[in-house]
Amino acid sequence: MSSNDKQASPDPAKGLVANAFSHTFLIVWGLLVTVPLIWATIQSFKTDQEIIHSPLGLPAEWRLDAFGRAWTKGHIGEFFFNTLVVLTGGVTLTMLLGSMAAYVLARYPFRGNRVVYWIFVAGLTMPIYLGMMPLYLTVGKVGEVTGLESVIGRGTYGGLILVYVAYSMPFTIFFLHAFFRTLPTTIAEAASVDGAGHVRTFFQVMLPMAKPGMIGIGIFNVIGQWNQFILPTVLMKQGDPKVLTQGLLELAAEARYETDFARLFAGMTLAMLPILAVYLVFHRQVQSGLTGATTK
Repeated sequence: MSSNDKQASPDPAKGLVANAFSHTFLIVWGLLVTVPLIWATIQSFKTDQEIIHSPLGLPAEWRLDAFGRAWTKGHIGEFFFNTLVVLTGGVTLTMLLGSMAAYVLARYPFRGNRVVYWIFVAGLTMPIYLGMMPLYLTVGKVGEVTGLESVIGRGTYGGLILVYVAYSMPFTIFFLHAFFRTLPTTIAEAASVDGAGHVRTFFQVMLPMAKPGMIGIGIFNVIGQWNQFILPTVLMKQGDPKVLTQGLLELAAEARYETDFARLFAGMTLAMLPILAVYLVFHRQVQSGLTGATTK
């Protein structure tokens, strides 16, 4: 064996060290994420006395009454409804407009194409906290100018949905852009020869081919908009409908005075369950979407 071959051959010891380090890091990270979730879920089955005096132990009796108190007295059911309304509108519009914009930027060369794309990408670098005051004023102004202040103004579902869409668009376009750039051109040309227009080609031919990417970014948008707190806090006034994150903060404030900690943990558990269920159902699609985005 030549000296060049010896230098090119990988060192097995270094590979084992790298694998051991990466696996250890992933195990520690997994524990840091899952242990608090499991602990919080267990607390929701306890009494307040057990939570205070035995926070690390199991409940003497697994109770479900805290979930009922959280749903009714804690208004978690109302917060769920408000969140689902905003989430349905926000994710639907984000996926529709984001996929259309990403497809045009990826497949149709025109003057200023790269400029528009990099403007969207630059939106990923903008800290949301720096835009709170302009955003607050803009949403109010849009409602006044259009005469639809009761529909898309501050403190409305429509206004919050539009802000969620604007907040999620940069990452959606950046993520889907890679998929649409690598879709085979011959299929789009064949659809055009068969008489399909641009709109029909996009919705019936190209969009189904980007299904892994659509599912992956869709899950990210669901999680991001479900957990959003700062935007509804700024845009929703006192007395306006509250989303789930705001409701949990209100529930935490009430728990301090009513000493109903089990209800607080039950509300947190109810808020976590939908996201966990979505990920467990679609985790393979999310992984395939991420793999496709990084390899294409």
